[in-house]
Formats: sequence, C-alpha cells, structure tokens
Amino acid sequence: MSEIKQRSRTEYSLINMFTGMAGYGINTVVGFVCRVIFVRTLSADYLGVNGLFANILSMLSLAELGISSAIIYALYKPLADNDQSKIASIMQFYRKAYMAIGTIVAVVGLSMIPFLNIIIKEPPAIKENIYFLYILHLTSTVISYYFSYRQSLLIAAQRQYIVSGYNYVITIAQSVFQIIWLLATRQYIGYLIIQIIGGIIYNIWVSGKAAKDYPYIKSKDIIPLAKEEKRSLFVNVKALAINKVSGVLVNSTDNIAITYFTGIGSVGIVSNYLLLSSTVGSIIGLVFNALPGSIGNLNASENEEARYNFFKVLSLMNFWLFGWGAIGIALVSSDLVKLLFGNNYVLPFYIPLIIAVNSYAIGMLQSSYTYKSTLGLFRYGQYLLLFTGFINLVLDVILGRYLGMVGIYLATLIARICTNLWYEPYAVYKYGFNKNPLIYWKNYLKNLLILIITMCLCSLLCAFCNFSILVNVVLKMAVCTILPNGIFYFMFRNTNEFKFLENKFRGIIARIIEVKHDS
Repeated sequence: MSEIKQRSRTEYSLINMFTGMAGYGINTVVGFVCRVIFVRTLSADYLGVNGLFANILSMLSLAELGISSAIIYALYKPLADNDQSKIASIMQFYRKAYMAIGTIVAVVGLSMIPFLNIIIKEPPAIKENIYFLYILHLTSTVISYYFSYRQSLLIAAQRQYIVSGYNYVITIAQSVFQIIWLLATRQYIGYLIIQIIGGIIYNIWVSGKAAKDYPYIKSKDIIPLAKEEKRSLFVNVKALAINKVSGVLVNSTDNIAITYFTGIGSVGIVSNYLLLSSTVGSIIGLVFNALPGSIGNLNASENEEARYNFFKVLSLMNFWLFGWGAIGIALVSSDLVKLLFGNNYVLPFYIPLIIAVNSYAIGMLQSSYTYKSTLGLFRYGQYLLLFTGFINLVLDVILGRYLGMVGIYLATLIARICTNLWYEPYAVYKYGFNKNPLIYWKNYLKNLLILIITMCLCSLLCAFCNFSILVNVVLKMAVCTILPNGIFYFMFRNTNEFKFLENKFRGIIARIIEVKHDS
C-alpha cells in the first residue's frame, strides 16, 4: 500500500475545505456559463425535463436507504485503529449491497416509464422522445451505484478533498464539452450523453484511487462481517432508511407537483432560482462537507464537553453562512436571473423569498445533521420524520391547487417546521449531549430575530437600487454582503464561539505566511 500521510483533524478539515472552494469556484463559473448557453440555445421545457427527471430519480434513490451514511459511521473506528481486516469486511458488505441497489433502481426506474404521461399531462415542446430521454437519465443514475461505493472510504478517512478534486476536474471538463456541443449543434441528446460519460469516468477514477490507497479492500481472503456486526449495521440502516424516505418525500416531490399543477415549463423557469439557491447552499456546504470525517474522529476520541463546545462553534457558522445566503437569495436572485437568463425567467418576489426561507430552514439543521450522523444517533426520531413527508404531500395537493408554485414551497416549509426543524436539534441535545434542548432554541430564536432585522435593513437599502440591471446586481450584492457580515460581527464578536473561529483563522493565516517565508 502507498504510504498515506497522517494529518490532524484541523489539517484534514482545511484541506477538504480549500480544495472544495477552489474547485467549486471554477466549477460554478463554468457551470453558470453552461447554464446560460443552455437557456439561450434550448427552450424552458428542456430545463423542465431536466428538473423533473432529477426529482424522479432522487425518489428512486430511496433504494439506497441511507446505507452510505451507516457505512461511513461504521468505518470511523476501524480507520482510527487502522484495523484493515475490519475495513475490508465492511467494504465487501457495502459492495454487495450497492450491486443489489443498482439493479433495484434499474428495474423500478424502467417500471415507471408507463406513468410518465400521468405526471406530464401536456407534452413538452421538445423534439426528442421523452421516454428515451428518461432512459438516458436513468442510465446515468444506475451506473453510479456500481462504482461509487468506494468513495465512502475516502470520506470516512477524512480525505474528502480527493473525492471533491476528482469531481471538479470531471465536471469542469464535462461543462466545457457541453458548452461546445450546444453552441455547435443546439442538440440536447449530445449534452446528456456527455453528462453520462463524465459520470462514468469520475466513478471509475475515484474507485481506482480508493483501491490503490487501500489495496487490502480487494483481497480475496476478506472475512465476512459477523452476524452481530451486520445486525448492528441494519439497525442504523433501518433508521436512516426512514429518514431517507421522509427526505425524498420532502425534497424530491416539488418539481413533480409543480409539473402537475402548473406545467413543465414552470419547472424550467423556477429551476434558475433553484440553481442560484443551490449554488449558495453548495458553497456553504463546502465548509460543512469538509468536516464530518474530522468530527467523527473527534466524537470517537474526545469527551462530551469538547464535542458540545465544537457543536456551538458549528451552530454559529451555520447561522452566519446560511443567514447571509438567505438574504442574498431573497434580495438578489431575481436581478441575477434577469441578467443571466432574461426578463422572461423572472418570477414575483414572494417566490425567491419562500425559497430563501426554505434554504435557511434546512441549512440551520446542518450542524444537527452532522452531529446526529457522526454520533450514531440515527434511530432517534426515525418514525416522526415520516410525518414530514406525509404532511408535505398532503399540503402539496391542497396548497398547490389553490396557491400554485408558492403553495408547494410553503408546504415544504410547514412540513419541516412541524417535524425535523425542531426534532433534529432536540435529539442531538437530549441524547448526544445530555443537555436541555431549550438552550438551543433560545439561541436559535435570538439569531432569527437578528436575521429578520438584518434582512429588513438590506431590503430598505436595496430599494434605492434603480439603475441598469448590471449595476443593480453589483450594488445589491455589495449591500447584502457588507451589511449582514458587519451586523453579525458586531453581535457575535465577544462570544467564545467567534473567538475560537477567529483564533483558528489567524492560525491558518500565520501558517500560510510561514510556508511562504520558508519557500
């Protein structure tokens, strides 16, 4: 096996974070260029088809049932102990599970073809056969299951930067080829085939890297997991499966409902707003996606007080970043859509506002989700979360019929408020930290009040931006960056959590300066 350099949790987190930010910055720019060209060369119905099939295939991902999260959690301890035999056994079990899952997804996906015409009541204005496009999307999803299981080993080993780096190299190259194809041909089929090829190359590349760095996972003499260990895994998988079902019912039905009530063209129009909000969420997610491996290591090796103190640090990061992002989504996204895609794609203010509120609500759960998974608290609240999906589906039908698109997004928010928005932090505080959950909610409501006041001030200033669209975008982005960060700094500068982050940041700067000086 090639020698793998061991680093501290902080070093791993920073490498994961900076690799993600560097790659994501380039990927976002290229991706937006590709998106603009997509809109300019193809109709809104193509965007709708993309969004609809993405939602349907997300629902098919139910077959995965949270196995990857359970496996990553199971790998933390053997990786910390360098127990190669146990790691190989877990990965062998994981491989067999994913082979079966890929087959299930393929069969169920094909069986859904006869029902597409029920969801899509009016045929979209595209020249390609809708069923053939669906099969191509399904193929892309199914192939990933046969290769991607090994990337979980790299993530559990705190080497997310490898997974992210490979992903960005492939997606950037893929976007470039898609741009060239669209400009040259204006054909959607080729665009989709390039996406499939990119996914195949990425999965093979990451799988090969994991096998190279951990060659013992390919051994022919791997000892199968004992029945007791499998039983323990299945307990966690069962809890994660229920979480996954509710998550899919909440997150992956909106486009289906919008298609049914308002038409597939509406999905294409709102998808530009969702692209901007998901970009903001993904940029923020780079910070949090870099941490689970290190937090899992911390939770496995540190005492309860240390775990709790870092959770408070993570919660402050949660509020600061997602609060700032929500303000930008609500107040700037319509101008960006008008600038990038044209005035025909601009929606009323209440649409980006409800999208921003949803983004903030789910974003504020990031620290709770991270700790719940790394502490192994999968089973708590597993059945309650089914109500999230049930409430969302019922309200989608009721509010979607009477309020249209805004009603569907409002249904999602109400479903979360009634269930996981309050229960996830409750479970972490009660069962992870043995503390009163009211401590969390007191802080949550205080921060929410700060955010509302900050957004109102930003909205008042943005109302004075009545210039050209480009100038408006620049000015509003400046307002929604300087004012929120200034207010947040003033409010939190004396807290222990901010001082911790400030000291970490200064340490990073000092280390960078030291490295440059030595070179």
